[in-house]
Amino acid sequence: MKQLFISALLLTSTLAAVAQAPRRAPQRDPFTTETPMVHDPVMARDGDTYYLYATGMGIQQMTSKDRKTWTVLQQPVMTVIPGWTTDSVPGFGNHVWAPDVIQWHGRWWMAYSCSTFGKNGSAIGLLSTHSLRSGMWKDEGCIVTSHERRRGANGEMTGDNWNAIDPNFVIDDKDQPWLVWGSFWDGIQLARLDSTMHLAKGEQPRTVARRYDPHYTPTEPNPTSRYAGTNAIEAPFIFKHGGYYYLFVSWDYCCRGSKSNYRVAVGRSKTVNGPYMDRTGKDMTQGGGTLFLEGDKKEWEAAGHCAAYTFDGEDIFICHGYSVTRNGAAMLIQRPISWTSDGWPNLIDN
Repeated sequence: MKQLFISALLLTSTLAAVAQAPRRAPQRDPFTTETPMVHDPVMARDGDTYYLYATGMGIQQMTSKDRKTWTVLQQPVMTVIPGWTTDSVPGFGNHVWAPDVIQWHGRWWMAYSCSTFGKNGSAIGLLSTHSLRSGMWKDEGCIVTSHERRRGANGEMTGDNWNAIDPNFVIDDKDQPWLVWGSFWDGIQLARLDSTMHLAKGEQPRTVARRYDPHYTPTEPNPTSRYAGTNAIEAPFIFKHGGYYYLFVSWDYCCRGSKSNYRVAVGRSKTVNGPYMDRTGKDMTQGGGTLFLEGDKKEWEAAGHCAAYTFDGEDIFICHGYSVTRNGAAMLIQRPISWTSDGWPNLIDN
């Protein structure tokens, strides 16, 4: 689940148009920073340039040559919000959450989340382009939609018990694309995609990770939503290393500034569709997960919504952290990954 946050207002002054006709964003000089404020960052490299995309009005974007100094682009990825998004998700406007980007078969693909805070009537949309440098993205429609979970007149539950947000693409060893996504409700979902990056025919989402064992109910209520329950897991990212797929997830609660207690856990599987086990051998569908990163309460109150990449032979981990010194503002964290002798990831201090 995501929330309007102050960094989007500070870094992205241009609102994406919601009309069907294109509307030019005002042209303003970009600015550079070594400490970018971001929420839900993902990264890619095209040629000699790194691209960072994040939650924001129309999707926030930045570029860098060295991953140290970032140029913040005033124009968002989406200068037009497709009409199908507001038709599918009542209440959705132009604050677009949690993108993911991948290159596959000579084309760049970007998934993004359309939702309203704390509810699971959501949709994951799709864009494509031949070049990140061009900045010209084509609307490819909707990948998957979830329908709001609610109790009917006779007391029966209707709608989906999962939430179509926080997408991440993964390509398996057979060049088969998959999408992993989700938050809260019944946890993290996974499904196979077709060659157009939409759900494969007949494919049904399956749960691959939960915050807690399905038979356990925490005593503390959800402090962010009365709809989402307490299965506080979201923001999956699958990273292939060696002979394993590593599933990173974010536990607990984001989007509360210095009150956030977000943290990252990980499990692994020999196959992309699981089962994912933590370091003790516990299945992530039963609440398993090995703690990977949490706030140190000195620099970061909390940290989460991560991604992992290999650039020039080095594995790196990125996420946003809620800064202690900046009153809980969400900032970019980048750390190298090392690997233990038995194949588990660790973070290297900068």
